[in-house]
Amino acid sequence: MARRAGRLRPAAQTAGRATFLELFFDLVYVFALTRISARAFEDLALEPGGAEGWSPVTGGLKTLLLLLALLALWQNTAWTTSRYDPYHGALQLIVIIALVGSMVIGVAIPRAFREAGLAFALAYVIAQLARPLILIAAGTSERRLKIRTAITFATSGVLWIVGAFLPVTSRLVVWACALGLEYVAGRFGYPVPGLGRSKVSRWDIAGEHLAERYQQFFLIALGETILVAGFSYSDGPYPPAQTATFAFTLAISILIWRIYIQRAGQILAEAVARARQPAGIGRSAADTHLVMVVGVTATAIGYELAIQHPLDHPEEAWLVMMLGGPMLFLLGRARFEYEVFNRVSRSRWIALLALAAVGPLAAHHPPVGVQAAVVVILGGVALADARRARGNPPEPAAPPF
Repeated sequence: MARRAGRLRPAAQTAGRATFLELFFDLVYVFALTRISARAFEDLALEPGGAEGWSPVTGGLKTLLLLLALLALWQNTAWTTSRYDPYHGALQLIVIIALVGSMVIGVAIPRAFREAGLAFALAYVIAQLARPLILIAAGTSERRLKIRTAITFATSGVLWIVGAFLPVTSRLVVWACALGLEYVAGRFGYPVPGLGRSKVSRWDIAGEHLAERYQQFFLIALGETILVAGFSYSDGPYPPAQTATFAFTLAISILIWRIYIQRAGQILAEAVARARQPAGIGRSAADTHLVMVVGVTATAIGYELAIQHPLDHPEEAWLVMMLGGPMLFLLGRARFEYEVFNRVSRSRWIALLALAAVGPLAAHHPPVGVQAAVVVILGGVALADARRARGNPPEPAAPPF
């Protein structure tokens, strides 16, 4: 139940598990991520010469920019509900605005570089700018920080809206500048001339709440891979090659879940609680999960390409998704392991080298074979993790900072 009166309190005093409203918000992200995958599949599976000036590179950059914008909105909302009382009426209003904005963004994503560009930009800007303005009105103790945040998103918002009226290439450049401004400002505490900046490591956060939100964040992305594989395969007519490819993609999703959860994914909250700088480890884990989610999303795009074209000759862009996605996930997972345990397992680097070695060979084999190779390599990582844990007590968190 929302608390409608009183000043905002730090989440460390009030927050525990994610609220039902936050979980509802996550459902919208499942939809939005499927739109990202659908857009990327259209870019990669169609022949050159589309209405948006198609090429694998420009199509990939557009999809990546839209994905990063979507993830930035989720991440900023999750940090807000982990820093302040998530049951306060002002916080619930922020989540609702982000929920509606994300729904509009999801609908606009397939045509964001055509006629739906303004809808995408307005939904994004309103959701990002409303957050600091509502916090200021609610009486946050960090008024100067929120003023700087509002100035940052108002400035980037001009770029988003102006970009919506520009041609495709110019729109991509201007929107990339807007998103880059937001990411850089966030990493440096939203500096504004004359108003100073904040040190992120000194922010108060509810570690358990933030850790749970990032675990759910990752599961959203992983669930999207299941949806993409299921929808692609359900189109039929179920020839053996397509069935085998579907089975491999399902195995890959299960292995990614296993690698994530064993064991760092289980004890992120413990790592945040033990860290000398809880907000610092939280920010680092945020970046790490961003890398892993981008990798998982690319893997999902590879699923659709492989299931729809199991025996075709793979394009280079297809291999980037089918092999680059798992590689990006493993890179993020290696960094995640360092954040939680202050070490990285050797199996991560071996698997990365193996995936890189498969690349030149994969260019001469159909997608069904590429997916089979990914299953074998990720299976080796999962087996190494299981052997490390067998017969030993659960390893405690030992964050490096």
